[in-house]
Amino acid sequence: MLLVLSTAWLSVLHRSRPSILAMASVSSAPSAAIAGGSGVESPEGKRVVVCGGGVIGACTAYFLATKGTARVTVVEKSAVACAASGKAGGFLALDWCDGSPLGGLARASFHLHRSLAAALDGPTNYGYRPLDTLSLSLLPDASSAAVAPASPSLPPWVDGPAVRPPRTIGTTDTTAQVHPQLFTRTLLSAAAAEHGVEVVIGELDRVEVEDGRAVGVALKGGGGPFIQADAVVLALGPWSNRSPIVSSLFNVSSLKAHSIVLRPKSPAAITPHALFLTYQPAPGAKTLDPEVYPRPTGEVYICGMSKEDEVPDDPEEIVGERESIAMLHKIAGTVSCHLKEGEVDVVAEQACCLPCTDDGLPVIGEIPEVKGCYIATGHSCWGILNGPATGSSLAELILEGHSTTADLKPFSPSRFLRRRTRQGV
Repeated sequence: MLLVLSTAWLSVLHRSRPSILAMASVSSAPSAAIAGGSGVESPEGKRVVVCGGGVIGACTAYFLATKGTARVTVVEKSAVACAASGKAGGFLALDWCDGSPLGGLARASFHLHRSLAAALDGPTNYGYRPLDTLSLSLLPDASSAAVAPASPSLPPWVDGPAVRPPRTIGTTDTTAQVHPQLFTRTLLSAAAAEHGVEVVIGELDRVEVEDGRAVGVALKGGGGPFIQADAVVLALGPWSNRSPIVSSLFNVSSLKAHSIVLRPKSPAAITPHALFLTYQPAPGAKTLDPEVYPRPTGEVYICGMSKEDEVPDDPEEIVGERESIAMLHKIAGTVSCHLKEGEVDVVAEQACCLPCTDDGLPVIGEIPEVKGCYIATGHSCWGILNGPATGSSLAELILEGHSTTADLKPFSPSRFLRRRTRQGV
């Protein structure tokens, strides 16, 4: 059955916990956008179907809709922000990508995050806040001879055995955070309530192409409902390879990342400092690089165990591995007595799959040889940061023919076509 989520559902979604998904009121009535199509642009505006309800799809839908010249439908297989966009850390950095092709995109997106937080009351609705960021090395226990005295520059709650004093790598001017799931859902809620964006729960079967142009998408089940479109955006994250249009051009692999979310019994003791750690569990053991993000909700997010893995068909099947989760709990207790077992409630033990490309850069732009079909994927660990600039740039490209938010040339899908040609494929 095809479900079209009601505006009322979307308007409360970003204020609700994830369990609201199971209780959401929906309508099974067919969408007005679901019909056979002639491929002729509607006089009411360009019809755009965005496939994928994660942060990239949500940002694209939002910026398309706010321009006022598009009718936007988002197609999501499971639930909005149910995968990496709901389980990521939500860390934002202004200049950490400087010197790389991502530098301009990241800077533009950091500033867009600030603007969106002002427009959508980000501090209240999705935990947006600037914060200081520290880098430090930890030892596994306080018995090691190399333990340094407590540094006055360490927040009081970081009372684990530090090897050396911390180094400030971000300030409230250059680093910030959001709750990624709430951020994604807030964007779609606003887009639906204020701009008529429609969210359809259904699974993409294929992009329909006629005479070299995308004319809509067919969904699986029930005879394959068809949604007519003047443009189609594939924002499918690590599931991008499921589309032959994508897999025939380039590969998107999956990096499985683990995380835990803890609620300390004394949340007021945890100050807004993001921590980037170097941690060796035992002498001779592999050095790990975990990250710790206190949230304004009183929760603390810890991540850092990752591995390449195949992505399952269903996001709900992505679960954390016991050894990785146990290591994150050990790290949490080493960082702070406030995060030790017995001093916290465990909110989540989880994993998600990050989309990665062979050259390490996202893919953003129009698919070669398929007019009107656009792709946005491969953002890896910077998806939450770069979502707004990606969405804004794609909206400009689709509606105006070029992007002014960021230079998309380094991320063009055509780069894979050029490489394939050079290799004689």
